[in-house]
Amino acid sequence: MFQLDERLQKDTLLVGRFELCLLLLHRDGNYPWCILVPQRQGITEIHHLSEADRQLLLAESSLLAEALESVFSPDKLNIAMLGNIVAQLHVHHVARFKTDVSWPGPIWGAAPVREYAAGVLEQRVASLHKALLGELEIDS
Repeated sequence: MFQLDERLQKDTLLVGRFELCLLLLHRDGNYPWCILVPQRQGITEIHHLSEADRQLLLAESSLLAEALESVFSPDKLNIAMLGNIVAQLHVHHVARFKTDVSWPGPIWGAAPVREYAAGVLEQRVASLHKALLGELEIDS
């Protein structure tokens, strides 16, 4: 049975579910930062997924990337799979701006985590829901 890694549970908010992946929003207000997590137990690498799940992950990642570009108009979109701290397979999607705190470097360890300002987290989730309407199952 699938279970989300404890650190991802602590650091993120559930936005919704695609067919394969959970869509999470990182609680770091420095960046629009989403994470896709395939709902498959014990998967740590993309090649551990079935061929069908790999194709679904790519399709869901592309949908999310298009939504992030539509909602935020970033200067660059960073998509990465690391797994050095959280082994569970997960794909980071970070909208980057030339004005963000860690531009042009990577986001990891570049700046302290910043809490979202009042209402901004909810607004960000609502914007993602709207951009992914019809593609994402939203938990009530």
